[in-house]
Amino acid sequence: MHPAGLAAAGTPRQRKWPSKRRVPVSQPGMADPHQLFDDTSSAQSRGYGAQRAPGGLGYPTASASPQAAFLGDPVSNMAMAYGSSLAAQGKELVDKNIDRFIPVTKLKYYFAVDTMYVGKKLGLLFFPYLHQDWEVQYQQDTPVAPRFDVNAPDLYIPAMAFITYVLVAGLALGTQDRFSPDLLGLQASSALAWLTLEVLAILLSLYLVTVNTDLTTVDLVAFLGYKYVGMIGGVLMGLLFGKIGYYVVLGWCCVSIFVFMIRTLRLKILAEAAAEGIPVRGARNQLRMYLTMAVAAAQPLLMYWLTFHLVR
Repeated sequence: MHPAGLAAAGTPRQRKWPSKRRVPVSQPGMADPHQLFDDTSSAQSRGYGAQRAPGGLGYPTASASPQAAFLGDPVSNMAMAYGSSLAAQGKELVDKNIDRFIPVTKLKYYFAVDTMYVGKKLGLLFFPYLHQDWEVQYQQDTPVAPRFDVNAPDLYIPAMAFITYVLVAGLALGTQDRFSPDLLGLQASSALAWLTLEVLAILLSLYLVTVNTDLTTVDLVAFLGYKYVGMIGGVLMGLLFGKIGYYVVLGWCCVSIFVFMIRTLRLKILAEAAAEGIPVRGARNQLRMYLTMAVAAAQPLLMYWLTFHLVR
């Protein structure tokens, strides 16, 4: 046989298979076959389902039924209207109860001040001898706000003066190594207690004397609270110049507050006689005059009583 034939017969012929080489198939939506990630911007065109929900979870939004939409809006509107009416009624009820016990609207009048009024009022408290017109101005039977009339009573100066007095008392006690929170609280409570007793005593006296006056309780608190201004001046001068400075300044402030109270309260307690210029005659008018003098004379005594132990 032919050697080639023997070789072909003895050795099996190897079958050649075509080589497998993967050809990247471009998917729809991919512009570049070598792109690593799919472009998901056209996911809707590839049929990923319904539109995404507004929440961003990708689930289809369930459309509300017409019955639910019809019942939802009227109920919510009714609830909002009912809640608003309840809130308005509650606010009106609270305002009525607050005004019954605490005259908030009236208190706003006593705090209607400005910087110019405060400066003029402090000058009037220290130098009442230079002031001539003490009449309170009215507008349609209503007194004008304090910032427009220096003769009108206010609560801003008494409140600030009381707080400052307590702070100055703490400073005086601290310079004498006698400061303690209990002693400072006793000083503040003592001043408030004396103020309360003054107001109650004056109201009782006005009731017994049967004086027809427009002097209210808040007016009394305002007028009686002006003495704290002189007390502050006396204590500060005592800290700076000792006993001599204390007695000089406090004596001046005591005389000033006496004159201030006489000229202010005589238009309130002796309204009829002072307005018409009639001399004070009769037993009832004499009692009114004595009451005015007593209230004015009590201010210097309390000013000294509440401050003499703070200066040593």
